[in-house]
Amino acid sequence: MEYIKIVLKSGKDQSLRRFHPWIFSGAIKKIYGGEPAEGDIVAVYDNKDEFLALGHYQIGSIAIRVFSFENITIDREFWKNKFQEAINYRRQIGVSTYPDTNVYRFIHAEGDGMPGLIMDYYNGTVVMQTHSVGMHLLRETFVEILKELLGKNLKAVYDKSEATLPHKADINPQDGFLYGNENDTDNVVTEYGNKFNIDWVRGQKTGFFIDQRENRKLLGEYSKGKKVCNVFGYTGGFSVYALKAGAELVHSVDASKLAIDLTDDNVELNFGKTEKHKGFAMDAFDFFDNAPEKYDVIILDPPAFAKHQKVLHNALQGYKRINQRALEQIKSGGILFTFSCSQAVSRENFRKSVFAAAANARRNVKILHQLSQPVDHPVSIFHPESEYLKGLVLFVT
Repeated sequence: MEYIKIVLKSGKDQSLRRFHPWIFSGAIKKIYGGEPAEGDIVAVYDNKDEFLALGHYQIGSIAIRVFSFENITIDREFWKNKFQEAINYRRQIGVSTYPDTNVYRFIHAEGDGMPGLIMDYYNGTVVMQTHSVGMHLLRETFVEILKELLGKNLKAVYDKSEATLPHKADINPQDGFLYGNENDTDNVVTEYGNKFNIDWVRGQKTGFFIDQRENRKLLGEYSKGKKVCNVFGYTGGFSVYALKAGAELVHSVDASKLAIDLTDDNVELNFGKTEKHKGFAMDAFDFFDNAPEKYDVIILDPPAFAKHQKVLHNALQGYKRINQRALEQIKSGGILFTFSCSQAVSRENFRKSVFAAAANARRNVKILHQLSQPVDHPVSIFHPESEYLKGLVLFVT
């Protein structure tokens, strides 16, 4: 099949030769075969007419997202093989068969060689988010592939791309079921034996932060008999793990009343009514200003402070401020779990912000663990930007 041909400027092919999947608009020299529409497949060549890659064209700074470095036919079989590779990978590392667990990341964009596509598996329901028009236009094909490869393990597919597709695309996406309906789904999932209600309709991302699974498990090792504070707690994942491990008390904090309601529901789902847990629907800084306790363990898992490089400085200041308040509120001998999910914030910059916070709070800090996303959120060695989650576990005196 003939695709629109895009030729890069001299010297702008080097990142592609290192298999990086992004081509920026400034690297394009000339376009042959007509003006590509948003979502079209284009063939990319260097300035000497040597083939480099195939990818989806889009309007914006990242002009092409590459999904193949081979000059092959892109058809249903191509995408089926991509899905099968993702399934095989998760089987080989065991994540799709973890004990007492039926929730995991099914497709992780660049990490699985499918830039612009996210899929999460929730106990038979696949929730899809497309971040590029090219992937969005393939959604019906993807549903058919899922039905073929997952068989009876697939009950429904829910598309939640309304808020993630580029606004310039002008395609008016609407969230909703592409296969099955709400009667076919079970919104309760199990993660290492802990139960969670998933609200993929109203919730953030696809409904749950699957990327913190192993870090939640690690928290349990530090929570027995402790007073724990889960800040930016969303649906209470860390709170449930702390209670399961035998925490003396757990306080969950989130600015969203909906999030706190979901947290309370998840706590009750696992433990019934318990006085060991209390939720606070309030701003994190306001909470620390009036905190009812000094805590043995504090978790900071804020939303992305930096969506792009232009706001990086302000984001780093934000991480410093919130970590300083937590370090001022933690007991001597306490443990701080602190995270950044901002792709624009490097691991080094995040550490510098936390170190500055420790100095300002006049606390001595030792690093116990350096954390990242789990194995079902794979990081391609050719695309370091896909390692978005950074975490530190600190011993504070």
